[in-house]
Amino acid sequence: MISALGRLRTIAGNVAWPFLLVILVMLSSGGCATPISAQRVSSQQNFRETTTSALGRSDYSSETRQVLVRFDLERQFARAPAATLKDLHDRAQTDDRRDVLFALAELNYLQGERIARGVRPWEAASARDFYLSAAIYAHLYLISTGREQQPSAFDPRFRVACELYNRGLALGFAPVHDTNGVVLLENGLRALPTGSVTVAPGPSDLPWPPAQIDRFLSADRFRVRGLTVRNRDPGLGAPLIAVTQNTRETDTLSSFPVTLFLRVNGDIRQWSQGQLSVSYELYSGFDRSTVEVDGRTIPLETDTTAPLAYELSDQRVWRLGRMNFFSPTEQVHGIYPVQPYQPGRIPVVFVHGTLSSPVRWAEMWNTLRADPVLSQRCQFWNYLYNTGSPVTLSAANFRDTLTATVREFDPEGRDPALREMVIIGHSQGGLLARLAVIEPEDRLWRAITDRSFDDMALTDEQRTRIARNLFFKPLPFVRRVIFIATPHRGSYRASTFVRRWSARFMRLPADFVEFAQGLQDKREDLNLPSGLGSRIPTSLDSMSTDSPLLLALAEIPPVPGVKAHSIIAVRGQGDPASGSDGVVKVQSARVEHVESELIIRSGHSAQGTPAAIEEVRRILREQVAQFFSSESTNRPPALSGAPTTVHEEPPSPKSEVHRDHEFGSR
Repeated sequence: MISALGRLRTIAGNVAWPFLLVILVMLSSGGCATPISAQRVSSQQNFRETTTSALGRSDYSSETRQVLVRFDLERQFARAPAATLKDLHDRAQTDDRRDVLFALAELNYLQGERIARGVRPWEAASARDFYLSAAIYAHLYLISTGREQQPSAFDPRFRVACELYNRGLALGFAPVHDTNGVVLLENGLRALPTGSVTVAPGPSDLPWPPAQIDRFLSADRFRVRGLTVRNRDPGLGAPLIAVTQNTRETDTLSSFPVTLFLRVNGDIRQWSQGQLSVSYELYSGFDRSTVEVDGRTIPLETDTTAPLAYELSDQRVWRLGRMNFFSPTEQVHGIYPVQPYQPGRIPVVFVHGTLSSPVRWAEMWNTLRADPVLSQRCQFWNYLYNTGSPVTLSAANFRDTLTATVREFDPEGRDPALREMVIIGHSQGGLLARLAVIEPEDRLWRAITDRSFDDMALTDEQRTRIARNLFFKPLPFVRRVIFIATPHRGSYRASTFVRRWSARFMRLPADFVEFAQGLQDKREDLNLPSGLGSRIPTSLDSMSTDSPLLLALAEIPPVPGVKAHSIIAVRGQGDPASGSDGVVKVQSARVEHVESELIIRSGHSAQGTPAAIEEVRRILREQVAQFFSSESTNRPPALSGAPTTVHEEPPSPKSEVHRDHEFGSR
């Protein structure tokens, strides 16, 4: 070390100091990092860096950086982004490389994001123009023809461009200064940063008249809570929530999935000349899955969960169960399709239980909608009713309502799928389902009296109303029923104390009360069992374990041609045969004459559990396969008789998405 310093002193005496300093810097840098290197990082960090884009961060992708560096515009974009975008747009008129269009799409979207998040209110109006420009550039990148081939789905820019199109489209039609996710479809000339564009409505395919739609909301602006699966099928188009005013005499709203698609008619040169036109199209998320553009089949992006969650955000919907139990009049009653009636699809009718409402079916419906077969072959309806009324009265109303609905939708009987109906009933709803597919003859009447119905001294009105409740024909258009946690032989929770205490707060329909009071003088002639007191019965009385009518009903099988299935819930891990779901014992829920029986580990509200949903999916697939000869089920058909399965570990709900299309394929 000393000799080395001596040599340096000798050199220093003969060499100029500046030159010596250069040598020292070169020597000292030998152990430091080189200007170019490859550093070891985690795979997660590498993925984040290589997939950076304007969609998730306030920076552009490496693919866009390549374009900026190519034209030496990176520093200019940092200083003057709007001028740089105009410069790049002008270059794209003569440079037909497709990556320039991608860079324009991403940079316009990024500029819109920066303005929208900025603190300069005078610039806010232009953010929507940059967003719409991003959607147009993305459309040209993905779909337009040129010297270069259209991008492959394996190109990382492909999916980014799809998202730039979808998000930019919804934000491009957002009102100025709006933060509520509203999408306002305006026509006319739009002065965009690089040239004016004419916006006009194109052909649309919605099942609702435009006047019925109150507003459109961007589904991307809403986070979904409380549902396990968010059903979103990838493609092009901005998923919207169409909020429509309900045509019935209620103040409730209805929400449906819609996809907004923007068709670009022209190229970038026409845009520069102010001759570019675009047209927007609206498609139902229930009906339309693809759109044709220049001979190509392009999938549409859809979100069917966000509209459901948006509608269920209304607290009034959650109060319906309590209102329809205690109220003397049915606040909301009837069949409410989750989607508009579609010929050629099998109706699946959900019937809720006591003190409940259709909100309890949300998890099941949302998961079933994700099934690729059921979403195309089935349509889902809800039935709302007064759950405080006697079961036979509610069942009679249910049969009449279903009959009227089928007649309204298909008065000439041309839709055979409409007559392949499946009814799914939970708890009391299962009893309504059973009373829709049996032919009781006089067995229900004989359960409560030994007197002949024909010999009774009744008025014509009394005879008609009794017959409507106890003597009736099954619905000819129902092919399957599914019972979930149904008290076929009553609920042990419906004790005498509970029934009498609840009756103090319940108010039955006035016309039924008047009818029941008119029968009081017939009690002696009827020779009613002692269990049927003088008090006007409620639904809880109908579901008591000592109800002779309910016990008789449990023995009546569905008519030939109707298949029944049972899903029974059991709490805990003990012997299922001696268990209960907290409301209904297994012995009460079990019934003969079913094609299949599945026991699951759950409380009484079993309709939202993965095991119950998966079993319903299997049964619906079976019905679809039976009716549509070209379809096949996921599992083998149910065995003959009534096999029992105990499902100890229900699978998680799964969302299946399958699309046959050519967009982005190679």
